[in-house]
Parts: sequence; structure tokens; C-alpha cells
Amino acid sequence: MTESPVKINALIVDAADPERLALFWSELLGRPVVGRMGPYVWLRREDGLGLGFQQTAAPESGKNRMHFDITSPDPAAERHRVESLGGRRLEQYADGGFLVMADPEGNEFCIIPEGSFELDDEGRAHYLD
Repeated sequence: MTESPVKINALIVDAADPERLALFWSELLGRPVVGRMGPYVWLRREDGLGLGFQQTAAPESGKNRMHFDITSPDPAAERHRVESLGGRRLEQYADGGFLVMADPEGNEFCIIPEGSFELDDEGRAHYLD
């Protein structure tokens, strides 16, 4: 495979309240808010990747087609921190064995353990057992 000159520059999350959402993710990831321009609120760029929140009037329309996976040495403890910041666990995904959470606007993300973990033949995780 040849190297492509195209790189992902930033991930942009649509938000009804980009300031509130940026503050949630800023606290969760330890990345301060560094800019505001027009409908955008930006967190500090890390490892070359920007993370921005764009104000939109369009409502969320079902399950996310893409989501973040964040790592933690203790996913269960991180769950409680996420909840204290205004996020919530999405119990409808519990059968898959992943710790699936939602931010204050319902954007889904997983908290996975640092390092490797096993998946069964159906793709279910078991790191919460």
C-alpha cells in the first residue's frame, strides 16, 4: 500500500449546545477549550488531531454511524466519572459486553480498557465481567 497524502485533520461533532458539549469532552479528555470561531468550539489539538463542536439545529437522528473509543485503566471507575460530568450509560448495548456511554447530547462512545482484550466469535467483549 502506498502512503496517502490525505490525513484526518479533525473530528467535528454536531451539537445543539457546542459550548456545553465542548466543556464535557474537555473535562473528560483533559484537553482545554482553545478556540471559538463562528459556530465552532475547539479543544486543544493532540497528536495532530483536532476535536471541534459545531452548532447545528438538526436533531440527532438515531444511532451514531461513528463513535469514539476512549481508553481507561479502570473502565468501571471511568463510567462513574462520565456520569458525574453529565454523561450516561446506554444499557441497550450491555449484551455486547462493551461499556457504551452517551455524552450530554446523546453522542455514543465506548470506554475500553488500556491494552488488549478478548472478543468472542460474535464480537462481544468481556472486560466488564
